[in-house]
Amino acid sequence: MKRILFTLLFLSAGTFLFAQSYLGQPQVSNSVRANAKQIEIVSAKYKQVIYYLLNGYVENINLEEISDASITRILQELDPHSSYIPAKDVQASEEALIGNFFGIGIEYAIISDTLTVQSVVPDGPSEKVGLKPGDKINRIDSMIISGTKLTTDKVIKSLRGKKGSKVRIGYIRKGEPEKEVIIARDRIPLNSVTANYEIRDGIYYIRLSNFGANTYNELIEALSEFTFQKFENNHKFKGLILDLRGNGGGYLSAAERIANEFLSQGEMILFIEGRSVKRVDAVADGKGKLQNIPLAILVDESSASASEIVAGAVQDWDRGVIVGRRTFGKGLVQREYPLIDGSRMRLTIARYHTPSGRVIQSPYTEGNAGEYRANFINRLNSQERFNRDSIMVNDSLKYYTKKRGRIVYGGGGIIPDIFVPIDTSYFSQSYSKVISSGSLIDFVAIYSDNNRNFFEDKFGKFVGTEENKLKVYQNFVNGFEVDDKYLNEFLEYNSKMGNVFEEKDLTKSREILLRNLKGLIVRNLYGLDYYIRYNNKFDTDVRVALDSFDSE
Repeated sequence: MKRILFTLLFLSAGTFLFAQSYLGQPQVSNSVRANAKQIEIVSAKYKQVIYYLLNGYVENINLEEISDASITRILQELDPHSSYIPAKDVQASEEALIGNFFGIGIEYAIISDTLTVQSVVPDGPSEKVGLKPGDKINRIDSMIISGTKLTTDKVIKSLRGKKGSKVRIGYIRKGEPEKEVIIARDRIPLNSVTANYEIRDGIYYIRLSNFGANTYNELIEALSEFTFQKFENNHKFKGLILDLRGNGGGYLSAAERIANEFLSQGEMILFIEGRSVKRVDAVADGKGKLQNIPLAILVDESSASASEIVAGAVQDWDRGVIVGRRTFGKGLVQREYPLIDGSRMRLTIARYHTPSGRVIQSPYTEGNAGEYRANFINRLNSQERFNRDSIMVNDSLKYYTKKRGRIVYGGGGIIPDIFVPIDTSYFSQSYSKVISSGSLIDFVAIYSDNNRNFFEDKFGKFVGTEENKLKVYQNFVNGFEVDDKYLNEFLEYNSKMGNVFEEKDLTKSREILLRNLKGLIVRNLYGLDYYIRYNNKFDTDVRVALDSFDSE
Protein backbone atom coordinates (compact mmCIF):
# COMPACT_ATOMS: atom_id res chain seq x y z
CA MET A 1 0.00 0.00 0.00
CA LYS A 2 1.72 3.20 -1.16
CA ARG A 3 0.49 6.77 -0.97
CA ILE A 4 1.39 10.27 0.17
CA LEU A 5 0.25 10.60 3.78
CA PHE A 6 -0.45 14.33 3.99
CA THR A 7 -2.73 13.76 6.95
CA LEU A 8 -3.24 15.08 10.46
CA LEU A 9 -0.87 12.74 12.22
CA PHE A 10 0.88 13.91 15.34
CA LEU A 11 4.02 12.68 17.07
CA SER A 12 5.82 14.03 20.08
CA ALA A 13 8.08 12.84 22.88
CA GLY A 14 5.70 11.74 25.58
CA THR A 15 2.61 12.55 23.50
CA PHE A 16 0.93 11.00 20.50
CA LEU A 17 0.44 10.45 16.78
CA PHE A 18 -3.07 11.18 15.57
CA ALA A 19 -3.55 8.45 12.96
CA GLN A 20 -7.29 8.19 12.58
CA SER A 21 -7.51 10.47 9.55
CA TYR A 22 -5.86 8.05 7.15
CA LEU A 23 -6.15 4.70 8.88
CA GLY A 24 -9.91 5.01 8.90
CA GLN A 25 -12.34 4.36 11.71
CA PRO A 26 -11.42 1.73 14.32
CA GLN A 27 -12.26 -1.75 13.08
CA VAL A 28 -13.48 -4.62 15.24
CA SER A 29 -10.62 -7.12 15.08
CA ASN A 30 -10.94 -10.88 15.09
CA SER A 31 -9.42 -10.97 18.58
CA VAL A 32 -12.16 -8.67 19.86
CA ARG A 33 -14.85 -10.86 18.33
CA ALA A 34 -13.24 -13.95 19.82
CA ASN A 35 -13.13 -12.40 23.27
CA ALA A 36 -16.56 -10.79 23.19
CA LYS A 37 -17.65 -12.83 26.21
CA GLN A 38 -14.59 -11.77 28.19
CA ILE A 39 -15.22 -8.13 27.34
CA GLU A 40 -18.81 -8.49 28.51
CA ILE A 41 -17.66 -9.98 31.83
CA VAL A 42 -15.04 -7.28 32.45
CA SER A 43 -17.53 -4.53 31.60
CA ALA A 44 -20.10 -5.96 34.01
CA LYS A 45 -17.42 -6.32 36.69
CA TYR A 46 -16.42 -2.68 36.35
CA LYS A 47 -20.05 -1.58 36.65
CA GLN A 48 -20.39 -3.64 39.83
CA VAL A 49 -17.36 -1.93 41.36
CA ILE A 50 -18.79 1.52 40.60
CA TYR A 51 -22.18 0.53 42.03
CA TYR A 52 -20.65 -0.62 45.31
CA LEU A 53 -18.48 2.49 45.55
CA LEU A 54 -21.47 4.78 45.07
CA ASN A 55 -23.75 2.93 47.44
CA GLY A 56 -21.50 1.40 50.05
CA TYR A 57 -18.31 3.42 50.55
CA VAL A 58 -18.04 5.27 53.88
CA GLU A 59 -17.35 8.67 52.27
CA ASN A 60 -18.78 10.50 49.29
CA ILE A 61 -16.71 9.90 46.16
CA ASN A 62 -16.01 11.88 43.01
CA LEU A 63 -16.87 9.39 40.28
CA GLU A 64 -15.25 11.48 37.55
CA GLU A 65 -11.93 11.56 39.38
CA ILE A 66 -12.05 7.81 39.99
CA SER A 67 -12.83 7.17 36.32
CA ASP A 68 -9.95 9.39 35.17
CA ALA A 69 -7.57 7.67 37.58
CA SER A 70 -8.59 4.18 36.48
CA ILE A 71 -8.17 4.93 32.76
CA THR A 72 -4.80 6.54 33.45
CA ARG A 73 -3.70 3.47 35.40
CA ILE A 74 -4.79 1.09 32.63
CA LEU A 75 -2.77 2.99 30.02
CA GLN A 76 0.25 3.08 32.34
CA GLU A 77 0.38 -0.70 32.02
CA LEU A 78 1.14 -0.29 28.30
CA ASP A 79 3.93 1.61 26.52
CA PRO A 80 5.34 4.97 27.72
CA HIS A 81 3.43 7.02 25.12
CA SER A 82 -0.15 5.81 25.45
CA SER A 83 -1.93 8.37 27.62
CA TYR A 84 -5.20 9.82 28.84
CA ILE A 85 -6.24 13.49 28.59
CA PRO A 86 -9.05 14.67 30.86
CA ALA A 87 -11.67 16.82 29.13
CA LYS A 88 -10.50 19.98 30.93
CA ASP A 89 -6.99 19.60 29.47
CA VAL A 90 -7.86 18.79 25.86
CA GLN A 91 -7.91 22.37 24.58
CA ALA A 92 -4.58 23.26 26.16
CA SER A 93 -2.97 20.10 24.75
CA GLU A 94 -3.98 21.08 21.21
CA GLU A 95 -3.28 24.81 21.08
CA ALA A 96 0.44 24.75 20.35
CA LEU A 97 0.01 22.32 17.45
CA ILE A 98 -3.16 23.78 16.01
CA GLY A 99 -1.11 26.96 15.89
CA ASN A 100 -3.37 29.47 17.60
CA PHE A 101 -5.50 30.37 20.59
CA PHE A 102 -7.83 33.24 21.46
CA GLY A 103 -6.35 35.93 23.68
CA ILE A 104 -5.21 39.55 23.80
CA GLY A 105 -1.88 39.14 21.98
CA ILE A 106 0.93 39.98 24.38
CA GLU A 107 4.15 38.34 25.46
CA TYR A 108 4.68 39.00 29.14
CA ALA A 109 6.98 38.46 32.08
CA ILE A 110 6.06 38.29 35.75
CA ILE A 111 8.52 40.75 37.30
CA SER A 112 8.38 41.34 41.07
CA ASP A 113 4.89 39.85 41.16
CA THR A 114 3.74 42.25 38.45
CA LEU A 115 2.56 41.35 34.95
CA THR A 116 4.81 43.29 32.58
CA VAL A 117 4.25 43.46 28.81
CA GLN A 118 7.39 42.35 26.97
CA SER A 119 6.04 42.63 23.43
CA VAL A 120 2.74 42.86 21.58
CA VAL A 121 1.64 40.80 18.59
CA PRO A 122 1.76 43.04 15.50
CA ASP A 123 -1.76 44.11 14.51
CA GLY A 124 -3.11 42.06 17.42
CA PRO A 125 -5.84 43.05 19.90
CA SER A 126 -3.47 44.69 22.42
CA GLU A 127 -1.55 46.69 19.82
CA LYS A 128 -4.83 48.00 18.41
CA VAL A 129 -5.79 49.54 21.78
CA GLY A 130 -2.33 50.98 22.41
CA LEU A 131 -0.63 48.58 24.83
CA LYS A 132 3.17 48.83 24.61
CA PRO A 133 6.20 46.89 25.89
CA GLY A 134 6.98 47.97 29.44
CA ASP A 135 3.34 48.54 30.43
CA LYS A 136 2.50 46.94 33.78
CA ILE A 137 -0.94 45.29 33.98
CA ASN A 138 -2.30 45.56 37.51
CA ARG A 139 -5.97 44.78 36.96
CA ILE A 140 -7.93 42.28 34.83
CA ASP A 141 -11.65 43.11 34.89
CA SER A 142 -12.36 43.71 38.59
CA MET A 143 -9.49 41.54 39.83
CA ILE A 144 -6.36 43.24 41.19
CA ILE A 145 -3.42 41.04 40.16
CA SER A 146 -0.31 42.94 41.30
CA GLY A 147 1.26 41.58 44.45
CA THR A 148 -1.01 38.54 44.59
CA LYS A 149 1.50 35.70 44.10
CA LEU A 150 0.84 35.83 40.40
CA THR A 151 1.30 32.61 38.43
CA THR A 152 1.42 31.82 34.72
CA ASP A 153 -1.67 29.60 35.02
CA LYS A 154 -3.59 32.45 36.61
CA VAL A 155 -2.58 34.85 33.83
CA ILE A 156 -3.53 32.41 31.07
CA LYS A 157 -6.95 31.69 32.58
CA SER A 158 -7.61 35.43 32.93
CA LEU A 159 -6.45 36.63 29.52
CA ARG A 160 -7.53 33.81 27.22
CA GLY A 161 -11.15 33.18 26.32
CA LYS A 162 -13.63 32.85 23.48
CA LYS A 163 -13.17 34.78 20.26
CA GLY A 164 -14.78 38.21 20.52
CA SER A 165 -15.19 38.10 24.30
CA LYS A 166 -13.99 41.25 26.01
CA VAL A 167 -11.69 41.86 28.95
CA ARG A 168 -11.07 45.11 30.81
CA ILE A 169 -7.37 45.77 31.42
CA GLY A 170 -5.94 48.30 33.86
CA TYR A 171 -2.29 49.16 33.36
CA ILE A 172 0.42 51.62 34.39
CA ARG A 173 2.93 53.19 32.02
CA LYS A 174 6.04 54.77 33.49
CA GLY A 175 5.50 58.44 34.24
CA GLU A 176 1.77 58.34 33.50
CA PRO A 177 -1.39 57.76 35.57
CA GLU A 178 -3.17 54.39 35.45
CA LYS A 179 -5.04 53.72 32.22
CA GLU A 180 -7.81 51.34 31.25
CA VAL A 181 -8.69 49.66 27.96
CA ILE A 182 -11.25 47.11 26.84
CA ILE A 183 -9.77 44.42 24.59
CA ALA A 184 -11.75 42.01 22.40
CA ARG A 185 -10.02 38.63 22.35
CA ASP A 186 -9.01 37.38 18.93
CA ARG A 187 -7.07 34.58 17.28
CA ILE A 188 -3.40 34.71 18.26
CA PRO A 189 -0.96 32.73 16.09
CA LEU A 190 1.60 30.39 17.64
CA ASN A 191 4.41 30.16 15.13
CA SER A 192 6.57 27.08 14.68
CA VAL A 193 9.27 29.03 12.84
CA THR A 194 10.96 30.83 15.73
CA ALA A 195 13.93 32.17 13.76
CA ASN A 196 14.69 32.57 10.08
CA TYR A 197 17.42 34.65 8.51
CA GLU A 198 20.42 34.61 6.19
CA ILE A 199 23.14 33.43 8.53
CA ARG A 200 25.91 33.73 5.93
CA ASP A 201 26.00 34.86 2.35
CA GLY A 202 23.70 32.47 0.46
CA ILE A 203 23.01 30.23 3.48
CA TYR A 204 19.64 30.40 5.25
CA TYR A 205 18.89 29.32 8.81
CA ILE A 206 15.45 28.22 10.03
CA ARG A 207 14.56 26.98 13.49
CA LEU A 208 11.38 24.98 14.08
CA SER A 209 9.99 24.68 17.61
CA ASN A 210 7.49 21.95 16.69
CA PHE A 211 5.57 20.44 13.78
CA GLY A 212 2.20 22.15 13.94
CA ALA A 213 -0.69 22.37 11.53
CA ASN A 214 0.79 25.52 9.91
CA THR A 215 4.49 24.63 10.12
CA TYR A 216 4.92 23.63 6.48
CA ASN A 217 3.27 26.82 5.23
CA GLU A 218 5.37 28.91 7.63
CA LEU A 219 8.54 27.26 6.35
CA ILE A 220 7.67 27.73 2.68
CA GLU A 221 6.64 31.35 3.30
CA ALA A 222 9.93 32.09 5.06
CA LEU A 223 11.96 30.44 2.30
CA SER A 224 9.93 32.10 -0.46
CA GLU A 225 10.52 35.53 1.00
CA PHE A 226 14.24 34.80 1.22
CA THR A 227 14.65 33.27 -2.23
CA PHE A 228 12.44 35.80 -4.00
CA GLN A 229 14.22 38.77 -2.47
CA LYS A 230 17.81 37.59 -2.78
CA PHE A 231 18.00 34.96 -5.47
CA GLU A 232 15.53 35.99 -8.13
CA ASN A 233 18.45 37.46 -10.11
CA ASN A 234 20.40 34.19 -10.40
CA HIS A 235 22.17 34.52 -7.05
CA LYS A 236 23.08 31.09 -5.68
CA PHE A 237 21.21 29.52 -2.77
CA LYS A 238 24.23 27.89 -1.13
CA GLY A 239 22.56 25.98 1.67
CA LEU A 240 19.88 25.60 4.31
CA ILE A 241 20.36 24.89 8.01
CA LEU A 242 17.20 23.38 9.51
CA ASP A 243 17.45 23.52 13.30
CA LEU A 244 15.36 20.81 15.00
CA ARG A 245 17.12 20.90 18.37
CA GLY A 246 14.65 20.77 21.22
CA ASN A 247 11.82 20.03 18.77
CA GLY A 248 9.72 17.32 20.43
CA GLY A 249 7.51 16.61 17.42
CA GLY A 250 4.02 17.42 16.24
CA TYR A 251 1.82 16.54 13.29
CA LEU A 252 3.32 13.91 11.03
CA SER A 253 1.67 15.65 8.08
CA ALA A 254 4.00 18.61 8.62
CA ALA A 255 7.04 16.33 8.92
CA GLU A 256 6.10 14.48 5.72
CA ARG A 257 5.51 17.64 3.73
CA ILE A 258 8.81 19.12 4.86
CA ALA A 259 10.73 15.91 4.10
CA ASN A 260 8.96 15.84 0.73
CA GLU A 261 10.57 19.19 -0.14
CA PHE A 262 14.04 17.61 0.04
CA LEU A 263 13.52 14.19 -1.59
CA SER A 264 13.17 13.03 -5.17
CA GLN A 265 10.06 11.46 -6.65
CA GLY A 266 9.40 7.94 -5.39
CA GLU A 267 11.82 8.12 -2.47
CA MET A 268 10.23 6.80 0.69
CA ILE A 269 9.77 9.19 3.62
CA LEU A 270 8.70 6.53 6.14
CA PHE A 271 6.39 3.57 6.56
CA ILE A 272 4.25 2.47 9.49
CA GLU A 273 2.79 -0.86 10.52
CA GLY A 274 1.36 -2.56 13.59
CA ARG A 275 -0.58 -5.58 14.79
CA SER A 276 -3.90 -4.13 13.62
CA VAL A 277 -2.48 -1.68 11.08
CA LYS A 278 -1.45 -2.80 7.62
CA ARG A 279 1.76 -1.32 6.29
CA VAL A 280 1.37 2.15 4.81
CA ASP A 281 4.20 3.89 2.92
CA ALA A 282 4.71 7.62 2.52
CA VAL A 283 6.73 8.54 -0.57
CA ALA A 284 7.93 11.82 -2.05
CA ASP A 285 5.95 13.18 -4.98
CA GLY A 286 8.90 14.86 -6.70
CA LYS A 287 7.41 18.36 -6.42
CA GLY A 288 9.70 19.60 -3.66
CA LYS A 289 11.38 22.94 -4.35
CA LEU A 290 14.45 22.16 -2.22
CA GLN A 291 15.59 18.87 -3.77
CA ASN A 292 18.94 20.27 -4.87
CA ILE A 293 19.67 22.72 -2.05
CA PRO A 294 22.60 21.70 0.20
CA LEU A 295 21.13 20.79 3.58
CA ALA A 296 22.27 20.46 7.21
CA ILE A 297 19.89 19.44 9.99
CA LEU A 298 20.72 20.19 13.64
CA VAL A 299 19.45 17.69 16.25
CA ASP A 300 20.00 16.94 19.91
CA GLU A 301 18.74 14.64 22.66
CA SER A 302 15.41 16.51 22.78
CA SER A 303 14.69 16.17 19.06
CA ALA A 304 11.93 13.59 18.88
CA SER A 305 9.29 11.91 16.79
CA ALA A 306 8.41 14.12 13.80
CA SER A 307 11.90 15.65 14.03
CA GLU A 308 13.36 12.15 13.82
CA ILE A 309 11.23 11.34 10.77
CA VAL A 310 12.67 14.29 8.84
CA ALA A 311 16.22 13.64 10.04
CA GLY A 312 15.91 9.89 9.41
CA ALA A 313 14.59 10.32 5.87
CA VAL A 314 17.31 12.83 4.97
CA GLN A 315 20.01 10.62 6.49
CA ASP A 316 18.78 7.38 4.89
CA TRP A 317 18.74 8.95 1.43
CA ASP A 318 22.16 10.62 1.95
CA ARG A 319 20.36 13.84 1.15
CA GLY A 320 22.05 16.08 3.72
CA VAL A 321 24.20 16.04 6.81
CA ILE A 322 22.81 15.49 10.32
CA VAL A 323 24.74 17.49 12.94
CA GLY A 324 24.63 17.33 16.73
CA ARG A 325 23.87 14.53 19.20
CA ARG A 326 21.72 11.39 19.27
CA THR A 327 18.00 12.15 19.19
CA PHE A 328 15.38 11.09 21.74
CA GLY A 329 14.15 7.90 20.07
CA LYS A 330 10.36 8.08 19.81
CA GLY A 331 9.03 5.87 17.04
CA LEU A 332 5.59 4.80 18.24
CA VAL A 333 2.37 5.84 16.52
CA GLN A 334 -0.67 6.84 18.56
CA ARG A 335 -4.28 7.10 17.51
CA GLU A 336 -6.45 9.48 19.48
CA TYR A 337 -9.88 8.20 20.50
CA PRO A 338 -12.50 10.72 21.68
CA LEU A 339 -14.41 9.60 24.77
CA ILE A 340 -18.01 10.35 25.67
CA ASP A 341 -17.30 13.18 28.16
CA GLY A 342 -14.92 15.11 25.88
CA SER A 343 -11.79 13.48 27.22
CA ARG A 344 -9.43 11.61 24.92
CA MET A 345 -7.34 8.45 24.93
CA ARG A 346 -4.12 8.26 22.96
CA LEU A 347 -3.31 4.64 22.23
CA THR A 348 -0.19 3.28 20.55
CA ILE A 349 -1.24 1.31 17.48
CA ALA A 350 1.91 1.04 15.31
CA ARG A 351 5.59 1.76 14.87
CA TYR A 352 7.08 3.95 12.20
CA HIS A 353 10.21 3.04 10.25
CA THR A 354 12.74 5.18 8.40
CA PRO A 355 13.30 4.44 4.66
CA SER A 356 16.13 1.98 5.41
CA GLY A 357 13.79 0.05 7.71
CA ARG A 358 15.08 1.35 11.04
CA VAL A 359 12.83 1.50 14.10
CA ILE A 360 14.20 4.40 16.11
CA GLN A 361 12.05 3.85 19.22
CA SER A 362 14.18 3.54 22.35
CA PRO A 363 13.70 0.27 24.26
CA TYR A 364 11.02 0.12 26.95
CA THR A 365 9.26 -2.35 29.20
CA GLU A 366 5.47 -2.35 29.14
CA GLY A 367 4.01 -0.92 32.32
CA ASN A 368 7.27 0.71 33.40
CA ALA A 369 7.28 4.28 32.11
CA GLY A 370 9.41 5.26 35.11
CA GLU A 371 12.21 3.01 33.93
CA TYR A 372 11.87 4.44 30.41
CA ARG A 373 12.24 8.01 31.69
CA ALA A 374 15.10 6.98 33.97
CA ASN A 375 16.94 5.42 31.04
CA PHE A 376 16.70 8.71 29.16
CA ILE A 377 18.04 10.62 32.18
CA ASN A 378 20.85 8.09 32.43
CA ARG A 379 21.68 8.80 28.81
CA LEU A 380 21.93 12.51 29.60
CA ASN A 381 24.17 11.79 32.59
CA SER A 382 26.42 9.39 30.68
CA GLN A 383 29.37 10.23 28.44
CA GLU A 384 27.13 9.96 25.38
CA ARG A 385 26.75 13.74 25.00
CA PHE A 386 30.51 14.24 25.20
CA ASN A 387 31.94 11.36 23.20
CA ARG A 388 30.46 9.67 20.12
CA ASP A 389 32.17 6.38 21.02
CA SER A 390 30.08 6.25 24.21
CA ILE A 391 26.85 5.86 22.23
CA MET A 392 25.68 2.28 22.68
CA VAL A 393 24.72 0.59 19.40
CA ASN A 394 23.45 -2.89 18.60
CA ASP A 395 25.18 -4.53 15.63
CA SER A 396 22.08 -6.65 15.02
CA LEU A 397 20.23 -3.40 14.23
CA LYS A 398 22.67 -2.30 11.54
CA TYR A 399 21.20 -0.78 8.37
CA TYR A 400 22.59 0.91 5.27
CA THR A 401 21.73 4.24 3.69
CA LYS A 402 19.95 4.03 0.35
CA LYS A 403 22.46 5.72 -1.94
CA ARG A 404 25.94 5.60 -0.40
CA GLY A 405 25.52 2.46 1.66
CA ARG A 406 26.72 4.08 4.87
CA ILE A 407 26.07 2.22 8.11
CA VAL A 408 23.29 3.56 10.33
CA TYR A 409 21.72 2.02 13.41
CA GLY A 410 18.22 1.44 14.71
CA GLY A 411 17.23 0.76 18.28
CA GLY A 412 16.98 4.23 19.72
CA GLY A 413 17.19 7.65 18.11
CA ILE A 414 19.06 9.05 15.12
CA ILE A 415 22.84 9.13 15.53
CA PRO A 416 24.15 12.22 13.69
CA ASP A 417 26.59 12.07 10.80
CA ILE A 418 28.72 14.72 12.48
CA PHE A 419 28.81 14.41 16.26
CA VAL A 420 29.22 17.65 18.22
CA PRO A 421 29.84 17.18 21.96
CA ILE A 422 27.99 19.40 24.39
CA ASP A 423 30.18 22.19 25.78
CA THR A 424 30.48 22.21 29.57
CA SER A 425 33.77 24.11 29.81
CA TYR A 426 31.97 27.01 31.48
CA PHE A 427 29.99 24.87 33.92
CA SER A 428 30.22 25.56 37.67
CA GLN A 429 27.97 24.90 40.65
CA SER A 430 27.29 28.61 41.12
CA TYR A 431 26.28 29.03 37.49
CA SER A 432 24.05 25.95 37.71
CA LYS A 433 22.24 27.46 40.71
CA VAL A 434 21.77 30.72 38.83
CA ILE A 435 20.13 28.92 35.91
CA SER A 436 17.96 26.57 37.98
CA SER A 437 16.77 29.32 40.33
CA GLY A 438 15.73 31.67 37.54
CA SER A 439 17.52 34.61 39.15
CA LEU A 440 19.39 35.45 35.93
CA ILE A 441 16.20 35.61 33.85
CA ASP A 442 14.36 37.60 36.54
CA PHE A 443 17.19 40.10 36.96
CA VAL A 444 17.61 40.76 33.24
CA ALA A 445 13.84 41.18 32.84
CA ILE A 446 13.87 43.86 35.57
CA TYR A 447 17.02 45.48 34.16
CA SER A 448 15.64 45.56 30.61
CA ASP A 449 12.37 47.05 31.76
CA ASN A 450 14.04 49.74 33.89
CA ASN A 451 16.38 50.72 31.05
CA ARG A 452 13.99 50.38 28.12
CA ASN A 453 13.96 54.12 27.37
CA PHE A 454 17.76 54.28 27.57
CA PHE A 455 18.16 51.46 25.07
CA GLU A 456 15.62 53.05 22.69
CA ASP A 457 17.36 56.44 22.88
CA LYS A 458 20.82 54.94 22.33
CA PHE A 459 20.16 52.20 19.77
CA GLY A 460 16.79 53.11 18.23
CA LYS A 461 13.18 51.98 18.51
CA PHE A 462 12.52 48.39 17.51
CA VAL A 463 9.57 49.17 15.24
CA GLY A 464 8.71 49.46 11.56
CA THR A 465 10.28 47.43 8.79
CA GLU A 466 12.44 44.34 9.24
CA GLU A 467 15.36 46.37 7.92
CA ASN A 468 14.92 48.90 10.71
CA LYS A 469 14.55 46.19 13.36
CA LEU A 470 17.71 44.48 12.14
CA LYS A 471 19.56 47.80 12.28
CA VAL A 472 18.45 48.43 15.89
CA TYR A 473 19.49 44.91 16.89
CA GLN A 474 22.89 45.29 15.25
CA ASN A 475 23.35 48.69 16.90
CA PHE A 476 22.76 47.05 20.27
CA VAL A 477 25.01 44.03 19.64
CA ASN A 478 27.86 46.24 18.40
CA GLY A 479 27.35 49.08 20.89
CA PHE A 480 26.49 47.48 24.24
CA GLU A 481 28.90 45.60 26.45
CA VAL A 482 28.29 44.19 29.91
CA ASP A 483 30.35 46.44 32.18
CA ASP A 484 31.39 45.85 35.79
CA LYS A 485 28.48 47.95 37.08
CA TYR A 486 25.89 45.79 35.33
CA LEU A 487 27.64 42.55 36.33
CA ASN A 488 27.94 43.65 39.96
CA GLU A 489 24.27 44.63 40.05
CA PHE A 490 23.41 41.10 38.98
CA LEU A 491 25.77 39.48 41.50
CA GLU A 492 24.23 41.58 44.27
CA TYR A 493 20.71 40.64 43.17
CA ASN A 494 21.73 37.00 42.93
CA SER A 495 23.08 37.08 46.49
CA LYS A 496 19.83 38.57 47.78
CA MET A 497 18.06 35.62 46.18
CA GLY A 498 20.27 33.29 48.24
CA ASN A 499 22.67 32.30 45.43
CA VAL A 500 26.17 33.48 46.21
CA PHE A 501 28.43 33.23 43.15
CA GLU A 502 31.73 31.81 44.37
CA GLU A 503 34.83 33.65 43.12
CA LYS A 504 36.41 30.53 41.61
CA ASP A 505 33.16 29.74 39.83
CA LEU A 506 32.88 33.29 38.53
CA THR A 507 36.28 32.93 36.89
CA LYS A 508 35.22 29.72 35.16
CA SER A 509 31.71 30.84 34.16
CA ARG A 510 32.37 34.53 33.53
CA GLU A 511 32.25 34.38 29.73
CA ILE A 512 28.94 32.52 29.51
CA LEU A 513 27.47 34.68 32.28
CA LEU A 514 28.36 37.89 30.44
CA ARG A 515 26.98 36.43 27.21
CA ASN A 516 23.66 35.60 28.87
CA LEU A 517 23.42 38.97 30.61
CA LYS A 518 23.61 40.54 27.17
CA GLY A 519 21.66 37.92 25.25
CA LEU A 520 18.67 38.00 27.58
CA ILE A 521 18.39 41.75 27.03
CA VAL A 522 18.10 40.91 23.33
CA ARG A 523 15.35 38.41 24.24
CA ASN A 524 13.44 40.96 26.33
CA LEU A 525 13.78 43.91 23.95
CA TYR A 526 13.84 42.35 20.50
CA GLY A 527 12.19 38.94 20.79
CA LEU A 528 13.00 35.26 20.38
CA ASP A 529 14.09 35.45 16.73
CA TYR A 530 16.89 37.89 17.47
CA TYR A 531 17.81 36.08 20.68
CA ILE A 532 18.41 32.93 18.64
CA ARG A 533 20.43 34.94 16.12
CA TYR A 534 22.57 36.30 18.93
CA ASN A 535 23.20 32.87 20.47
CA ASN A 536 24.00 31.37 17.08
CA LYS A 537 27.06 33.61 16.92
CA PHE A 538 28.59 31.41 19.64
CA ASP A 539 26.94 28.06 18.80
CA THR A 540 29.34 25.23 17.93
CA ASP A 541 26.61 23.13 16.26
CA VAL A 542 25.79 26.02 13.94
CA ARG A 543 29.44 26.63 13.13
CA VAL A 544 29.95 22.94 12.27
CA ALA A 545 26.86 23.02 10.03
CA LEU A 546 28.22 26.06 8.22
CA ASP A 547 31.57 24.35 7.79
CA SER A 548 29.84 21.31 6.26
CA PHE A 549 28.79 23.41 3.27
CA ASP A 550 32.40 24.46 2.68
CA SER A 551 33.56 20.83 2.59
CA GLU A 552 31.12 19.77 -0.12
